[in-house]
Amino acid sequence: MIAIAKKIKSNLTTAHLFMISGVLVNGGNYVYNLLLGRFLGPEKFADAAVLVTFLLVLSFVAMTFQLVTAKFSVLFEASIFKAFASNMYKKSVLTGIVLGLLIVFFASELQTFFKTSTATIFIVFGIGVPFYFIMSVNRGVFQGKQQLVSLSVTYQAEMISRLLITLALLYFLQIESSLLIALGILASFLCGLIPFDFKNTAWKSTNVLTKTQSKLVRNFFIITAFYELTQIIINNSDILLVKHYFESYDAGLYASLALIGRVVYFIAWMFVMLLLPTVVKLHKEGKNTVPILLKYVTYIGGIATIIIIGCVIFPTQIVTILFGKSYLAITPLLWKYALATGIFAISNIFAYYYLSLDKYIPVVLSGIFGMLQIVLVVFFHENLAQVVHVQIIAMILLLIVQLSFFFYEHKFRSPRS
Repeated sequence: MIAIAKKIKSNLTTAHLFMISGVLVNGGNYVYNLLLGRFLGPEKFADAAVLVTFLLVLSFVAMTFQLVTAKFSVLFEASIFKAFASNMYKKSVLTGIVLGLLIVFFASELQTFFKTSTATIFIVFGIGVPFYFIMSVNRGVFQGKQQLVSLSVTYQAEMISRLLITLALLYFLQIESSLLIALGILASFLCGLIPFDFKNTAWKSTNVLTKTQSKLVRNFFIITAFYELTQIIINNSDILLVKHYFESYDAGLYASLALIGRVVYFIAWMFVMLLLPTVVKLHKEGKNTVPILLKYVTYIGGIATIIIIGCVIFPTQIVTILFGKSYLAITPLLWKYALATGIFAISNIFAYYYLSLDKYIPVVLSGIFGMLQIVLVVFFHENLAQVVHVQIIAMILLLIVQLSFFFYEHKFRSPRS
């Protein structure tokens, strides 16, 4: 037994540890949402889903800072990178303050549009936004430097604190549940700053990048920001639009449907975290990057297939175990939503791959079909089934064009990406 344990330990790399941590983080976030759904019921869960969706939207916006920091931590030498990272911290703080103030200022309007019980939840959320942006740059340093243990700890700290603090607040305090959830999210932003990379933080440093380097950073930042915007649209617009168009009960049902169906996307996130720095490094060394892409596409495709089949065979059991009998109305739609999410997850791997290689057409394609999804939901929302069906159509079209671009690149261009 001891010999087996030593062998496992010797074969366990930091990448393996990060994957295990990613499973735990996604699992913890999943449990967090499931417990909220069971504890609150469909109507109150609809309010909670708005906050969770806002959190996901924020994570995609902040991911721009994380990916830019991660990429250039690979490309820049240590002395240059320290000044670059410090500059990213400053920009992240400024961006976080501006967005946070906007959320606080328009809290009443947000309450009216999303039909939430109180506007205070948006004020509390807005206060935490700057901390989340600082956290994202910190994670970008760890990601790019392949300090995957530290990267894992930041995700674990955020997830565990949000889960435990929120549940404690709901158990001990008898006030508006959505406000308690907002406070739990705010606390998790602060805990997610652990550990913090002080070595690459020098607030008084000046920009030492050349014009060429600055242009490279600016271009990648802009296109990454655009792509993360498409992620926000594709991942979250449906929940927000359903909350606007439907009553709270139906919106709560749809939020639970989305949570179950998005399991495959949460799993794909772990591979994306490893994909970007790996592709950048291989490309910098002049090596073929296609095998790593195909490996991750195979992983995600296999996982998506298993989840979809499970949703086809055991929809009632899945919904009952995860959310309870009050959510059984969503069972006919479960495999369909999982199908839409699985197709999107595969398309997403292609887009992040080309983003790593500074090829931006797939990013533009994602933006186009993200807008198409919004348009379709706006015009076709007679019932929840119709909302799911139009998303399947949009995601199939997106995957077709992403695959077409991939085959075009490797048929008519150099085989090395």
